[in-house]
Amino acid sequence: MKPKLILQVSIIVAAAASLALSISLYFSGDADVDKLNGIYVGVWVPSILGLGAFLLAGREK
Repeated sequence: MKPKLILQVSIIVAAAASLALSISLYFSGDADVDKLNGIYVGVWVPSILGLGAFLLAGREK
């Protein structure tokens, strides 16, 4: 496989895993800290996608 495709797939998988972890943390318990942990991990998703866009934009040249 091409390195660009591997990077794209890795980014999507990491973002999806972060989203799944966020949802599971948010609904795992009744305490407020569980909901806050889920929200915190949920913020990782756009960060991962932004990093991926940055890395892929640098590889175009």
